[in-house]
Order: sequence, then structure tokens, then C-alpha cells
Amino acid sequence: MNKNVAVYEAHIKVLQEEITALQCQKEKNDRELTIHMGGSMKDALWAMAGQETGTRTGDSLRDIKAHLMAEIKKLEEDLVRQTQMNGVVLTNCSVKTLERSSSRVVQQHRLAGHCSFLDYQVEFEVTEDQEDSTLVRRLTDLNIIVDATEFKEFGRCVSGVEENRDLLQFFRTIRRFSDRCEHRQRTFQHFQEKYPDVVSLPGGCRSDIMLIQSPKLPGCSLTVSWSIEVTSGGEVTPKLALVTKMPEQALQLDSRAAMESAPDSFQSLLRVLGVEASIEALIQSVSL
Repeated sequence: MNKNVAVYEAHIKVLQEEITALQCQKEKNDRELTIHMGGSMKDALWAMAGQETGTRTGDSLRDIKAHLMAEIKKLEEDLVRQTQMNGVVLTNCSVKTLERSSSRVVQQHRLAGHCSFLDYQVEFEVTEDQEDSTLVRRLTDLNIIVDATEFKEFGRCVSGVEENRDLLQFFRTIRRFSDRCEHRQRTFQHFQEKYPDVVSLPGGCRSDIMLIQSPKLPGCSLTVSWSIEVTSGGEVTPKLALVTKMPEQALQLDSRAAMESAPDSFQSLLRVLGVEASIEALIQSVSL
């Protein structure tokens, strides 16, 4: 029994010595790796600043910092310039890795921002598969949320974009749609400010309805409807129409049926004069 114990103790001692040797070797390797990485990082920073490795001075380190700050400023300016060009503002962005292997990576992306006054949230997955020597990327599970309370026209096209998983089309469409909405808002506000006694916006400045009504003609009104249609393919088209309202007694006195033919005449004006001039002509006819 004592002989067996001695054998076990000898084995334990040998194992302890091996463990100690391995720990020492690990610490040595860690120190060498730290020194190597530290030197590589310093060399990389100096290379970015256009310096050669060697003696480092306080002035040189300040030069590095200045160079990096200049690069950051340049990137920020590029981001602002891109935002001004495409009109799409990104306020939040996050990426989460769902799966990672030697041949596949799946990441979930979440974006939030706005284009003009239209807010959006986008969530999608990007799958990267290594097929032989080719890296294939696929966009899947596209989900889009827009604040379509005031802009139902745009909300109708979202389902088509999600089905086709065409994220680029979404951003192109939201830019075009926002531009059209801004044009409508500016036009309505302009005429309301120019003719405050005649023009009103019952639904607010972002509404698609403008009411033209003269105080001298009670019960008579012209309503300009300006909708913006969006197809599933991303085509954005403004649609303007005129609706007239006149008391029955006044209609009987309209021998020329001017009010009845007004909607068609308005469409002819649009084709010849354009939107602003046509609306101006309507307002002046009521004012006079």
C-alpha cells in the first residue's frame, strides 16, 4: 500500500513540475506577444502620421494626434456632404452578429433616421456565404416602419419594397416622395400667407387639401386636392384635382356652367401653366 502511495506521489510531482513549466512558458509567450503587438501598434500609428519608427518625442505624438483628428474631421464633413446630397439622415445604426462560422456570417442591421419630416426604421439581415472562392452576400428579412400617419400614400409602397427586398429602392423612393411633399407644403404655405382672407388649410400645412373661399361669396368654395401617388415600383407622381361647391340657387344662375366645367378647366391650366400659376389663377378668380 505504501509502495503504491509513493508511486502516486511521484506521478503527482512530475505533473506539478510540468504544469509549472507550462505556466512559465505561457507567461513568456504573453509577454512576447504584448511587446510585439505594442510595437506593431506604435509603428502603425507612426506610419499613419507619416513618421519613421525610432525615437519618439512629445512633439511627434502631438503631430499624430493632430493628423488623426484631421482625418476624423474629414470623415465627418464627408458624412454631412452626403446627407445634404441625398437628403436621408441616419440617426441610429446598430449591427448584431447572429451566426458566424468558417463559411457563413449572418448579421442583423437596424437603422433609424428621417428624410425631411418623414421618420423611418429599417431592420434587415445580411447573410455572407463563402461559395468556393466567391463571397456571396444576400439581404433577407427586410422590415420597414415609416411614420405614415400623415403620409398614407408612401405607406402603401412599403410592402412592395419589403417583398422585393430592395433597400436601395426604398431610400430612392423616400427621397423623391419627401421632395414632392416639401414642394406641396411650400406652395400651400405661400398662398395661405399671400391670400390669408381667401386661402385656408383645414388639415394643416402638411395636408393635401387647400380651401379657396371668398368672404364675399358665402357657400361657394374651391378645394384643391393634391395627392402624391407612389407605386410598388417606386414611381412618385403628384395628382391635383379641383372640387367645386356652390349653393343650388347660385348654380341655377350659372348659365355658362362655369362651376361645372371648372375641374376640367383646371386640368387644362395645369398642363399649360404648371401648378403654382394654375392655383394663382383660381385664387384670383375667386378674389375678383
